[in-house]
Amino acid sequence: MSIEIVNVGKRFGDFVALDDVSVSIPSGRLTALLGPSGGGKSTLLRIIAGLERADTGKVEIEGVDATRLPPQKRNVGFVFQHYAAFKHLTVRRNVAFGLEIRKRPKDEVRSRVDELLALVHLEQFAERLPAQLSGGQRQRMALARALAVEPTVLLLDEPFGALDAKVRKELRDWLRRLHDEVHVTTVFVTHDQEEALEVADEIVVINEGRVEQIGSPDDLYDQPANEFVMRFLGPVTQLGDQLVRPHDLRLSTDLTGTTGAAARVTRVTRIGFEIRVDVATTGGQPVTVTLTRNEFLALGIEVDSDVRVSLTPGSPTTTVSAPTQPPTKAPALTPTP
Repeated sequence: MSIEIVNVGKRFGDFVALDDVSVSIPSGRLTALLGPSGGGKSTLLRIIAGLERADTGKVEIEGVDATRLPPQKRNVGFVFQHYAAFKHLTVRRNVAFGLEIRKRPKDEVRSRVDELLALVHLEQFAERLPAQLSGGQRQRMALARALAVEPTVLLLDEPFGALDAKVRKELRDWLRRLHDEVHVTTVFVTHDQEEALEVADEIVVINEGRVEQIGSPDDLYDQPANEFVMRFLGPVTQLGDQLVRPHDLRLSTDLTGTTGAAARVTRVTRIGFEIRVDVATTGGQPVTVTLTRNEFLALGIEVDSDVRVSLTPGSPTTTVSAPTQPPTKAPALTPTP
């Protein structure tokens, strides 16, 4: 393992930021720390970097106890959300900065910077100042600067959070390709579920200072450990006492069936190629179903149509821990064959 977090705890006054957290981060992988704001993920990243000191527990990097090592001795690269840059230095000089303060030979610095600028597709902007770059270009420059000193670990704190949705999507695709080229152990913090599911090899879900679940994107999405993970990783709806994904539900106009629950369509919303159908069971429980446009058209339903709603076999479910509405007599959830 590249990074071992063992029983780490951290308080800020009375606030518990991390509560006995243990995580193993594999070498050469891209790991996401995912959770809501204030959940502890950025605090954990800063403890790995040495920018915060844990109150309890231990941090190991590449088998070395780094718990009390200062940041400059941990050989980590750190990229912040708000792309800290030396405004008076060119892109080339920004990327070269870490190498220059380490007194590397000029030829080595020039060669390494040229290599990195090509890697992040900024060769033609080498002599520009940071203010002359777009937000996405500045963040790529920051990543190149962090990689320049060949860190053991690359740490990214909400690296794309300050960018608009389109640029963010482009950069996370680029980050995945970049990681596949350089294979440096990378840990990034995000509260964006789609970003984590799309980019990461492994996801650590953190909430209220505790680890809720660790696993691959598929593991977490298909086998959520609890209600929080299922709710946080994507849209959910409730049928009976089960949380389910709206796209895992089926609607049928065959009212003679015995599986699922009888319901009536209350609303139809068209969202691009998807159709969101809101129904209410005979017990009064609201349920949301997501269909493709073709599925919806084949059913021939509209508002006030009577239907049956059921779960696709093998779909992930989680039992709701507490009622979100008054109890109803909705039928038990039964997968359709």
